[in-house]
Amino acid sequence: MREKGEQNMGKTDEREQLIREIVDREWAFFQRTKNEGGRAACQDDWETFQVMRESQFETWPDSLLESYLADLREDERTGFNPVEQKYARMMETTDPEKYAAFASLLPPVPPQKKALVEAVVDIQVGWMEDFARKYPNLAGKARPVHTAQDSEEEISSQTYLRGELLSYSEETVVRYAQFVREMALAGRSLNEEIIRNTVRRYGYASLEDAEERA
Repeated sequence: MREKGEQNMGKTDEREQLIREIVDREWAFFQRTKNEGGRAACQDDWETFQVMRESQFETWPDSLLESYLADLREDERTGFNPVEQKYARMMETTDPEKYAAFASLLPPVPPQKKALVEAVVDIQVGWMEDFARKYPNLAGKARPVHTAQDSEEEISSQTYLRGELLSYSEETVVRYAQFVREMALAGRSLNEEIIRNTVRRYGYASLEDAEERA
C-alpha cells in the first residue's frame, strides 16, 4: 500500500506530465502558425512561452486540463490549428478589414458557445481591472485590458482571452466557465493567480515584490 505522501507525489507527477504535454502540443501548433509578415520573434522564444502557458495551466483543475488536452489531440488528428485560429479570431477587432476577407472561412461558432465565452470574458475583465488597480506597475507592463484599446500592434487581454476560448471545444468551454464561476463565488481571481505564478517563475517572492521592483 502506498503512503499518502507517495500518492500525492504520484498525483503531482501526473499533473506535471499533463501540463507538459499540453504546452508541448501548443508550442508545436504555434510553430506551424503562419504570419503575414513572416515568422514572429515570439515563435523562437520557447522560454517565455513555457513560463506564460505553464503559469496559466497550473491554476486549472485536472478535469479541465484533461478536456483541453483531448481538444489538442483531436486537433492534431484533424489538422486543425487552434493557435492559428486563435490569432485569426483576434483580427476581428485588431484588423477588421483583413478579418472580413477571411472570416467566412473560419469554423462557425454556435450561439450558445459564443454567449458562454462572452459571459466568462466579462468576469475575467473585471478581475483584470481589479488587478490593474492593485498592481498598477505590473499592469502597466502587461497588455491593455479592453478590446476598445486594440490595434494592429497591440492586442488587449480581453481580445486575447476571447480568441483563445473560441479555439476550445464546446465541452472545454463549458468546463472552463464552471471553473471561472466557482472561483468568482469563492472570491478568488484567476488572473491574479496566473500572474502570481508567473512572477514567481521569474524569481520574485510575491506580487508585492514584483510590483515594487517593476
